[in-house]
Formats: sequence, structure tokens, C-alpha cells
Amino acid sequence: MRTDEAILAFSQSEKIKAGLIWSTTGLELLEGLPLDEKKGAQRIINSLMGLISREINLAKVVAGQGEWDSLKPYIVRAIAMLESGVPGEAIPQLSRALSKVTNIGQQTMSLLKEKELL
Repeated sequence: MRTDEAILAFSQSEKIKAGLIWSTTGLELLEGLPLDEKKGAQRIINSLMGLISREINLAKVVAGQGEWDSLKPYIVRAIAMLESGVPGEAIPQLSRALSKVTNIGQQTMSLLKEKELL
């Protein structure tokens, strides 16, 4: 991996991690919302997961293929679960995606440290 790709991969991994954490937190909070507020909250969380999916696509373009494709199935399943009315079941999918993207970030951080850029 080239240095510029590693920098972009690290940056994208941090953005994606943040989005995954926000989405997971939103899903956890969703359980306690009154019924009339759940629909709006679900739309917001769904939009956020769509943004995460687009950030993954962007990462593939700017940072090279790498392992980015391994994240997509988890996001797709999480969105499907949210839309199917079982939002709590989406949380483990997002956790798995978070683990994968953390690994990507750690690999790129190691490369940048070796080059004394971090």
C-alpha cells in the first residue's frame, strides 16, 4: 500500500468507525423511544447507515481495494434488519463491521508508524 493510500485508508476507517458507533448507539436508544417517535428515529439511523455504506465505497476508491468489501454485507444486513422491524438484531452486524474496520485502521496505522508518519 502506498503512503497516500494508507493515509486515506486510516482517515476513512476513523470516519466509518464513528458512523458505526453512532448507528449502534442510535439503535440502542431506539428501544426506549415512544412508538410515535420510533419511525422517525429509524429513518435517521437508516440514513446514517446509508452514509456509512457510501463512505465504504469512497474508501475503496481512494485507498485501494483492500478489505473494504468485507464491511458491506454487515451494513446491508443491518439495514435489512432495521427495515424489517428488528432493529436490535442489527447491533451485532454493526459490531462485526466495527471489528473489521478497526483491523483495517490498525493495519494502516502500523504502516504509517513504520514510515514514521504517525
